[in-house]
Amino acid sequence: MLDPTSRYATLETAKLVAADGREIAYKRRRFLPQGRTMTLLTEVMVASGERPDLLAARTLGGPLQFWRIADANDCMHPQELVDEPGTMVRIPVPQPQG
Repeated sequence: MLDPTSRYATLETAKLVAADGREIAYKRRRFLPQGRTMTLLTEVMVASGERPDLLAARTLGGPLQFWRIADANDCMHPQELVDEPGTMVRIPVPQPQG
């Protein structure tokens, strides 16, 4: 079971039937949204030593929301968001957590 705030929570669960007849459940592929279409809360400058989870905690109120910042910046690998101090990072409007 996935946390309701997980980036995978709303994805459809599919099943694959293995050669031996076992059913294997899996989540369908997640495609990144277009970051430029997301409503922004603000933009922030990356500080030296910044981490994606700390940036999310500071700006979105929870460290597990780092993926929302990655989505808003069209970034597949969240660590890349903070690799370069001084970079401006888009922060999306927080979504309700449930």
